Amino acid sequence: MTAPAEATPATAFTKAVDAVKSGTDPFDEAAALYDLLTDDERLGLLDGDQPFWEGMAQMMQVGYNTVPYVHGAVDRLGIPGTRFVDGPRGCVAGQGTAFPVSMARGATWDVGLEERIGGVIGTEVRAVGGNFFGGVCINLPRHPAWGRVQETYGEDTCLLGEFGAALTRGVQRHAMACAKHYALNSMENKRFQVDVTIDEATLHEQYLPHFKRVVDEGVAAIMSAYNSVNGQWAGQNRYLLHEVLREQWGWDGITVSDFIWGLRDAAASLNNGLDLEEPFAQQRARDLGRRLESGETSWEMVRRAGVRLLAAQLRSYALWDRVPEDAALLACPEHRALAREAATRAMTLLKNERVDGAPVLPLAADLRTIAVIGRLATAENMGDSGSSMVRPPSYATPLEGITAAYPDAEILLVEEDDPDAAAGAAARADVAIVVAGFDKHDEGEWVGGDTMNDPVLTSLFPALPDGAAAPTGQANAIMTAGYGGDRSRLTLRDVDEEIIKKVTAANPRTVVALVGAGTTMMENWRHSVPAILMMWYAGMEGGHALADVLTGRANPSGRLPFSIPTSEAHLPPFDREWTAVTYDRWHGQRLLDRLGVKAAYPLGWGLSYTTYRLDDAEVTASTGEGAERVLSVRASVTNTGAQDGIQVVQVYGRGGAHAEETQLLGFATVEVPAGTTQEVDVPVRLTQLGSWDPRAQRIVLADGPVSLDVAFHAHDPGAITFTV
Repeated sequence: MTAPAEATPATAFTKAVDAVKSGTDPFDEAAALYDLLTDDERLGLLDGDQPFWEGMAQMMQVGYNTVPYVHGAVDRLGIPGTRFVDGPRGCVAGQGTAFPVSMARGATWDVGLEERIGGVIGTEVRAVGGNFFGGVCINLPRHPAWGRVQETYGEDTCLLGEFGAALTRGVQRHAMACAKHYALNSMENKRFQVDVTIDEATLHEQYLPHFKRVVDEGVAAIMSAYNSVNGQWAGQNRYLLHEVLREQWGWDGITVSDFIWGLRDAAASLNNGLDLEEPFAQQRARDLGRRLESGETSWEMVRRAGVRLLAAQLRSYALWDRVPEDAALLACPEHRALAREAATRAMTLLKNERVDGAPVLPLAADLRTIAVIGRLATAENMGDSGSSMVRPPSYATPLEGITAAYPDAEILLVEEDDPDAAAGAAARADVAIVVAGFDKHDEGEWVGGDTMNDPVLTSLFPALPDGAAAPTGQANAIMTAGYGGDRSRLTLRDVDEEIIKKVTAANPRTVVALVGAGTTMMENWRHSVPAILMMWYAGMEGGHALADVLTGRANPSGRLPFSIPTSEAHLPPFDREWTAVTYDRWHGQRLLDRLGVKAAYPLGWGLSYTTYRLDDAEVTASTGEGAERVLSVRASVTNTGAQDGIQVVQVYGRGGAHAEETQLLGFATVEVPAGTTQEVDVPVRLTQLGSWDPRAQRIVLADGPVSLDVAFHAHDPGAITFTV
């Protein structure tokens, strides 16, 4: 007979969790826990548990976030602390599932799918011993050259808010979710120096609504940005951290810094509303004791932050679904299948012209010879090499996916930057597939040599222990090499464009599969290429997902989460060396509208292997008042083609103080079998038609009619338009 498992001894923390489960206010239980702490333990709640130089050595020599970063654990009371695991493309610690990057998932326009992905990520975070996921990235990319555009969901605040809320819902079944980077973080190379100036109305109408949406969803934490906003560093910006989050929005979650350089003054950050310094014992460990003695901050501020941090843990542990700490859950078959589904759903067909009477895609099943061309066809290219990098146990390249889909075909591979060789292979093939785009050298998170040698930034480090030298290692070499950063160009490399032109001339049945995350300018070649597919940074199953779409096993249903202009002159100004910049409300599709120019591909654009028609649309329900009003718009979609598919219904609106602007207000996906008509209900939030009222300190919606376009993309000529 097997002996019963020994029960885990109850601790002060587990007893408090049980009380919260029974209905006790988590803040009351957190205050009682706080009162049991010593002063050293109370200060220890406010930063990382690992000594700074020890943590830096591990980061440099072993790798970033290979295990959770722990903050504020108190073993004697059973307090776990926040146990940080990064994202957003998956669980960074261990060998997690590498999903497509967030921008690719934004291209699905499917928040139900994103919530499922959040559930898997939360499961894997718990499986590696984490309880806090720092990967709900919802920064608005003002300009597509921003190096970390891959980490966010699209150009529009509506997309950002709904996807951030969906990921939050999924993750928080298992762990605390943290939204970032708050706020106005959309430059990379000068993120530690740049001051962003913005007026109050633009801030609240364009750059904060998605954070408000995630706050309303109950996100556990908000991470501050590195940059300065209106002259104050975001990590100690009282207006953002206290006045907006606490006083205006009434939020009671926790605020955390970005890593290492996320604040500049230990006392000011605490006083102004930053609860936790991440990830190591750094400025607060070095400075807070003497700043308390000098009166520059107070134990009242320590208590405020400490109780919030404890309450967040109690609330999370009381609500989450239990997940075992079992590494076998990482990248398990079920999770891999979801990664492939997400990558397939993200593939966005931009162009698909007829050649010899039939569209180039999907490819025929009996191809004998396929030319696969491009340096990225065989590359491990799942995104940048920064803090979002996931380390999956395997990955599928485009070549591997195509080869698996056509095991009997001859594959003519040209990896070299050789336009003539590429054209030669294309001329001998039934079809040519060019894989072109970007990789970690072109865009991504930036920590260059200028960062590590900047005396202003290094002054934030504690003194090295006696006789010790600053740690070095592989990660340090990558940082000082300057991988990633803001893009220096929006076009493909010159040699890529030459390859595309020569391959298309040699074989009219040419497909260009674009790898990347933001806008790629295509005016030099797009008009001559019959088929263009945006495959994104597609994650560990990306090669198989690409083949699923090329072969027609899956009908492409991705839609652009941003607009692609015909000229860079139609974008906001951008200089990656700026240390001061002013943001206005004009970017993306709305800037194109203001300029009166058509997009090459508008917001929401995407083709299919079938055809659809909107048959009817009406408002079926309305809840809330003013700018908080939410409509339910029911639309009928008919699949007029021969293949089952998934369509995205998008609702755009005009009204309120900015009636001249067309704003995205809501969207929903619907599965439509061939030859059928399906109804879909689209939640439509009117917040984006509102304007900032400085006296009321909130968004208000002026009285008057609202015009709605129910469409398949921005400015769809087939849209159904009506007034409510």
